[in-house]
Amino acid sequence: MDFSYELEAINNGYKIICGIDEAGRGPLAGDVYAAAVVLPLDTSIEGLNDSKKLTEKKREALYDIIINKATAYCVATATPKEIDDINILNATFLAMKRAVDGLNIKADFALVDGNRIKGLDINSKCIIKGDGISNSIAAASILAKVSRDRSMIELSKKYPDYLFEQHKGYPTKKHYEMIKKYGVIDEIYRKSFLKNLGTK
Repeated sequence: MDFSYELEAINNGYKIICGIDEAGRGPLAGDVYAAAVVLPLDTSIEGLNDSKKLTEKKREALYDIIINKATAYCVATATPKEIDDINILNATFLAMKRAVDGLNIKADFALVDGNRIKGLDINSKCIIKGDGISNSIAAASILAKVSRDRSMIELSKKYPDYLFEQHKGYPTKKHYEMIKKYGVIDEIYRKSFLKNLGTK
């Protein structure tokens, strides 16, 4: 984990580099989240890593450190309806664009986790498994993941029968059981993800 890709962009003439990552492409319910983060290149954050490699407790602790140390950050979403209308990949790109556009300091270059991006108004570089390589992308992965998990916990308070706090909307056996028992909540579920469920 370091700033090698960020420094490479600086050497190529860019000034403000943001890392971008998403959370929640696979779940049956809830928004897809994306975060954009600009970190000072002299920042040291102990334990920073791909959010999937961290415990929930560690992610929560790092979330606060990241937002305090970041030059700028923004977390944005695309809704279940948008996911159904334009598909999950395009909805993820839309959330990423919203995150970049929402930065209070305009970035001029983006480092994006994964192998594809479109729709950004700035130049970018995709890095496969970038959340385990680039500090900026790792920071974005943590902000996106924690924000999404928190949203599912809030949702569980409104709809306790669905156990969102446990499965976070992902397609677990228990989650499918809850859907079959209680039905599909229109504004929360991604209908395109439930086509084979036999649930209207």
